Amino acid sequence: MSNGMEQGAASQGPALFSYGFRPFFLGAALFAGLAVPAWVVMLGKVGDAVVLSAARDWHVHEMLFGFLPAVIAGFLLTAVPNWTDRPAIQGRELMLLATLWCAGRVVMAIPLGAPLLSAFVDGAFLVALAGLLWRELAPGNSWSHAPVGVVISLYAGANITFHVLALNGADTDLAVRMALGLDMVLLTVIGGRLTPNFTREVLAGLGSRERPAPFSRFDGFSLTLVGMAVVAWTAQPQALTTGWVLVAAGFINFGRLSRWYGWLTWREPLVLSLHLGYGWLALSMLVLGCAILGIGLATEDAVHALTTGAVGLMTLAVMTRASLGHTGRPRHAGPATVFIYVLVILGAIMRVFGPSTGLPTNLVLGSAAAAWSGAYVLFALVYGRFLLRPSLDE
Repeated sequence: MSNGMEQGAASQGPALFSYGFRPFFLGAALFAGLAVPAWVVMLGKVGDAVVLSAARDWHVHEMLFGFLPAVIAGFLLTAVPNWTDRPAIQGRELMLLATLWCAGRVVMAIPLGAPLLSAFVDGAFLVALAGLLWRELAPGNSWSHAPVGVVISLYAGANITFHVLALNGADTDLAVRMALGLDMVLLTVIGGRLTPNFTREVLAGLGSRERPAPFSRFDGFSLTLVGMAVVAWTAQPQALTTGWVLVAAGFINFGRLSRWYGWLTWREPLVLSLHLGYGWLALSMLVLGCAILGIGLATEDAVHALTTGAVGLMTLAVMTRASLGHTGRPRHAGPATVFIYVLVILGAIMRVFGPSTGLPTNLVLGSAAAAWSGAYVLFALVYGRFLLRPSLDE
């Protein structure tokens, strides 16, 4: 049976709009390369506390509801055809979806009309993505992937909640925690599926007798614990119980990661990066839980273990592998790709642990931003030509 990617191989029009990963991976990389340095500039130049708060809201929103949804869209629109055995979303429909995402970034950066209109334009993208996802899953009878559809629908709701709170002058932290919690769930579910599967392929190719442990009750328990931690943190972010559940989830997911033999994949950074990214995910739960308990890092720095560490590395791991594999190129990380991973890891380390060193804040944040966003700029430079041109096997 041919999969959806093969069914859509005869797409007419620009290569950029032949598959979902192309416009959204490139757009996410370019946006990350611009938005993070812009935030650091605003942080350094704006002195008014009220304006600074607005700038912070822009930064938080655009990372959670601008940059990351683009990566998610690129991944899902490429994976769903294989899940459902339906043709890929491409051509005019994909172009309209990408344009809607771009319009959201424009109205959030340069309000062109009433705040309500900007909120409507920005909020429409995730709603449209969720709608397309359900439209594909239902006729394809791919109900085993329905939890992903639920998470994306909730993510769209979190963005709408953010705008409703902002339009009423209320604190947007609830919507931010909702989004961050859903990110944890997505990384746990998708990372927990991709990482052992790709590791199994690599170990088989290397002739190793070791194999990642198959999905078991232990994995189910780790997923349940993450879900409990996310709900607790969203509802009661300062409760001691929330802190302990997050700490437990972090330890359990370190245990889950250890069952996948990631250290044996050192010869293939495309897969090793997924293990390191999942390690950041487990670490983020641990340090966030400890921060709530009053131990170790400040809460803001602990949250960045999730955003700059887990999200940063796992998105690039998926983006690089998918961009190579789906354009007909060998799935192997060359020196430039390895340097991309190094940069994002350095940026995450500096952002998470740098503030506790006592170094000047501007120096720490500027260095972290340069490394982290530099990884995405390098991705755009190295992989952009692959994404803009037809696949080698078409």
